[in-house]
Amino acid sequence: MNDRNVKKPAAGKRKRRVYHRRKVCRFCADSKIVIDYKDSRTLKYFITERGKIIPRRITGTCASHQRTLTLAIKRARAIALLPFVGTLD
Repeated sequence: MNDRNVKKPAAGKRKRRVYHRRKVCRFCADSKIVIDYKDSRTLKYFITERGKIIPRRITGTCASHQRTLTLAIKRARAIALLPFVGTLD
């Protein structure tokens, strides 16, 4: 391979590192908030408009609260408090 065809970045331009602020679990931060399957108003923030559960890398919840949150969403779906598919109104 010929070295003339390879493009090199300019000497003055360097790639900047993107700093992502670590998300804090809102249930760990405020112990007064309880995950309850009957509280559909709280649970709707953790599902998409299509009804899918949002992963913890996006919501910022810790692993243990994500598991209880998932269980609460599935229970709320089973008793028709939350939709399996569709939009929330």
